[in-house]
Amino acid sequence: MKKIKVDKKGLKTVLLDFSGITAGAVILAVGYNMFMVPNMLAPGLAVVLHYLISSPVGITVIILNIPLFVAGYLILGPRIVMQSLLGTVLFSLALEVTAHLLPPATNDLLLAAVYGGVVMGVGSGLVFRYRGSTGGTSLLSLILAKKWGISPGQAMLWGDLIVLALAVFVFGSEAAMYAALSLFVSVKVIDAILEGLGLAKSVIIITRNGEAINERLLHELGRGVTWLEGSGGYTRETREVLLCVITRQQITRLKEIIHEVDPGAFVIIGNATEVHGEGFKKLQQH
Repeated sequence: MKKIKVDKKGLKTVLLDFSGITAGAVILAVGYNMFMVPNMLAPGLAVVLHYLISSPVGITVIILNIPLFVAGYLILGPRIVMQSLLGTVLFSLALEVTAHLLPPATNDLLLAAVYGGVVMGVGSGLVFRYRGSTGGTSLLSLILAKKWGISPGQAMLWGDLIVLALAVFVFGSEAAMYAALSLFVSVKVIDAILEGLGLAKSVIIITRNGEAINERLLHELGRGVTWLEGSGGYTRETREVLLCVITRQQITRLKEIIHEVDPGAFVIIGNATEVHGEGFKKLQQH
């Protein structure tokens, strides 16, 4: 009898995606039911249209999602669409279950906007990180991110801002402004989950004393350096270009070393949102 080979790596990926999307959908539902819904800070497009033109909310949700899933299939591919369908179903179930189990966390609009934004950002960020969505503007954000080359969080910001502009006429300007605050907080949390917190710094050093700087960075900071060759665009003079990644705590000492060795060096320091490899996080799939 022929044995059936199981792709363990592929199975692990599927299970990780399912677990991540499930956790994200549940956390997102908790944020909605504990912070947003009790304070009327979650005006979805279907709800807004219901108040504007008296359309049925459930049917409107289905109608709005059909073209999004079709576009998602064509632009994002079948896998993400299937995982988005999974996320949509799980989120809907989690909304119903948590609505009867969790009391409102606060009646203060500011607290609800800030903490609701944090919780929903964590939930949405997990769903996005594991290649899924919860339908609606969540799926739209993945489509826009793919087409425009921006982060899903930024794409969600633009999509939801359009909905909030319509919500002003239904729920009033004050509720819409608090909802916008919650959206901004949520987007920041989403980007932090997807891209990292930027705790590391990437450094580019253009110098004539590369060897001396390299030795001191290696021995005093314990950081490896990558050597590149460069030349001035105007003078055409050859320069040594050093690339390294350090922690925030090492920035001050790095500047001191460079100043001591080559005060005339040209230095660029920027945020490294994610760093994988020796001395930092191990490279993983998620």
